[in-house]
Amino acid sequence: MGSGSSGVSEYLDHFRQGNLEAFETLFRLNQRAVYGWILRIVRNPAAAEDLTVETFWRIHQAHARFDPKRGFEGWARRIATRAAIDWLRTARPENTLDTELCDELPAPTSADPAVNAEIRRKTALAFGRLPPKLRIAAVLAVVEQRPHKEVAEALGISVAAVKLRVFRALRLLRNDLEREGITP
Repeated sequence: MGSGSSGVSEYLDHFRQGNLEAFETLFRLNQRAVYGWILRIVRNPAAAEDLTVETFWRIHQAHARFDPKRGFEGWARRIATRAAIDWLRTARPENTLDTELCDELPAPTSADPAVNAEIRRKTALAFGRLPPKLRIAAVLAVVEQRPHKEVAEALGISVAAVKLRVFRALRLLRNDLEREGITP
């Protein structure tokens, strides 16, 4: 998320002290990356826009707890992830059907395009029914192919916990799809 230069460290110190101009600079430097991260999780552009604003509001409110030595990117990513989890907890699975996720899923083995589309739709719905913590881990690690370490940092858990969540998510997905008559 754009905080690699040494000039940014000055903004980080000022931000921690509550300087609004420093916050605005950090917002401009990191807005696109935060939006992209949230979009990977919620897979809904309108919700990602709203959650980006919510994330930066939370960041602004928590400025006094920010540790400039630890960096802004990971801290912002954790706050964004929590905002996305909150949104996923309240979103109805059938209202979060992700057409992009449908397109990103591996192609089924059927030669019939209608059957392939239905399998992808049911798979995306099954993803939407996963508990939010498992869904985020699976989407980021499996669909987005983000490194487990990056996912662990964003979720504030260990790499082993990420692997466990992905395993549990895939097991639940397999069971859900089998109930739908699809053998993964």
